Amino acid sequence: MSIKSITQRTQTLVDVAMGRTPADLVIRDGQWVSVQSGEIIPHTDIAIKDERIAFVGEDASHTIGEDTQIIEAQGRYLVPGLLDGHMHVESGMITVTEFVRAVARRGTTGIFVDPHEIANVFGLDGVRLMVDEAAGQPIHVWVQMPS
Repeated sequence: MSIKSITQRTQTLVDVAMGRTPADLVIRDGQWVSVQSGEIIPHTDIAIKDERIAFVGEDASHTIGEDTQIIEAQGRYLVPGLLDGHMHVESGMITVTEFVRAVARRGTTGIFVDPHEIANVFGLDGVRLMVDEAAGQPIHVWVQMPS
């Protein structure tokens, strides 16, 4: 995927939601788990473009193009990825890689890591090592400024 500005990315997602541009992927007829309201919303379609959700609703047929991949959810649950908003990986005496290995298969798609213990013991070199390790993970890992 090419690097796009936030304006370009937003316009692309709007174009998909409006049916002007086809989605890359449409997941049809799932049960959307709304983490905000706690509801389970049946018969939900999701349209995805450039690895971003562009549309969620009862019918995404207007987002389907000739090359759109379609997955029939057949009533399966559709759950957005979970984010761990504040994490001290080193407190568990494991590496970022080992932590990701444990949580990714359970739905965590991103973590925010505060490396204060690494910074206290190893300084900036330790933080750099953690940042380098984080860059190679299959989920998003944001390394914050140590507290």
